[in-house]
Amino acid sequence: MADGSPNKAGVQSVERAFELLEILASAGGTAALGELAARADLPQPTIHRLVRTLLTMGYVRQLPNRHYALGPKLIRLGENAAQLIGAWSRPHLSELVQRTGESANMAVLDSDMAVYVAQVPSPHAMRMFTEVGRRVYPHCTGVGKALLMQLPNESVLTLVKRTGMPTSTENSHTTPEALIRDLELSRSRGYAVDEGEQEVGVRCFAVPVPDAPTLTAISISGPAARVTLKSATKVTPLLKRVARELASEFDKEAAV
Repeated sequence: MADGSPNKAGVQSVERAFELLEILASAGGTAALGELAARADLPQPTIHRLVRTLLTMGYVRQLPNRHYALGPKLIRLGENAAQLIGAWSRPHLSELVQRTGESANMAVLDSDMAVYVAQVPSPHAMRMFTEVGRRVYPHCTGVGKALLMQLPNESVLTLVKRTGMPTSTENSHTTPEALIRDLELSRSRGYAVDEGEQEVGVRCFAVPVPDAPTLTAISISGPAARVTLKSATKVTPLLKRVARELASEFDKEAAV
């Protein structure tokens, strides 16, 4: 034990197990054993041993077609993580609300969908409210496009091919080409805009949270009459600063 090899082997096994879970997630939640082995670049017997362990623990389940899928035990972990994220992100989102007067949100990309993990509502009677845990298509929301702008165009096209592009309003993008043009503009200016694409009469500005452990974005949203296009010059620098501060919070969590 003096050479530390058992500990090293144990750490490597944990890393490989989590890598398999991440591969399953990026594959849409399900994959065959051969696909896992190819993407992890590991022998199938090694993958099989790891998967059987995760299967026994409930973190993976086997489908009737013998593919493997993310297991139900991950739900509790995800819910607890979301609660913790909401707790430490709330002061940052609250600052956005205090400075802009509009609702502030944080979302992550999960299995091709944007999932809201935290929100602080606007004090206005007329305001945007999105319940934490809500899943939305990323192509027609501000936070969703701020998530997609962090991916290569090829990955975006693959994603929308899997999900389709359902329209929420007449302003929603309906073709991959239109979405890619929007994302390229968003990347060049550093923020995404939702022009009534999720709800008519609502405008949203959103930015990525840089270097987060999973694709993350924050936004402010409200009635288009209050959240004007001209306000982007004041709102988006604030969003970017808060996003950097949130990124530092992720670093603190990772260091614990």
